[in-house]
Amino acid sequence: MRTSNPFIAVAAVVLCPALMFAGTISGKVTYTGTPVKQKPISMAKEPSCEKQHATPINTETVVTGANNTLENVVVYISAGGDDGSAPAQAVTFTQKGCQYIPHVIALHTGQEVHVVNGDQTSHNIHPMPKSNPEWNKSQPPGAPPIVQKFDNPEFISVKCQIHPWMHGWFAVLKTNHYSITGDGGAFTLPNLPPGKYTITAWHEDYGTQTQDVTISGNETKSVDFSFKAKAY
Repeated sequence: MRTSNPFIAVAAVVLCPALMFAGTISGKVTYTGTPVKQKPISMAKEPSCEKQHATPINTETVVTGANNTLENVVVYISAGGDDGSAPAQAVTFTQKGCQYIPHVIALHTGQEVHVVNGDQTSHNIHPMPKSNPEWNKSQPPGAPPIVQKFDNPEFISVKCQIHPWMHGWFAVLKTNHYSITGDGGAFTLPNLPPGKYTITAWHEDYGTQTQDVTISGNETKSVDFSFKAKAY
């Protein structure tokens, strides 16, 4: 008959307590009502980008999925968690086909963002912060990445001064616990120690919502958000 070894169990807790006491918050972001219809983008003034799209792409202010799910929502720990330190790995923001890929990125304060130009044309990237220094830099084809950091948390609108249809967002946060919803509207916030947390969901057009959640141990809590589509 096999017996468990209590010394091994204790060692596992001491050496890797997260295995025993880390919780997860997961859920889905949806909408109610009728979202505004996104408009096709004409890139006729930039043929090198236009030819990269077999059919015109649409604006991405409101991107929806099946079953009323909502994409590009930043869900993050806004209170109760350890702010942590900025990861050494940079976050990449790519300009390709005269659009920003991805439309929304999230990064920790003090973490590097690398802006890459993958097109055959120049871009002029212009983040418009309110709590961080503003900058506006040109990036020709083949140029090295633009490397920047932001010291203060905020959601920063980003535009290209050469191609006015290009628009994206930098979500600068004071936490490493965040998730951005994709197709299906799902998010997951893992590795949370026991405690009470405030979870915030941010959408560029629909604003923010918050919920309080308590994690008591190695468990998964389900939290859903539902935004009301704006009437236009």
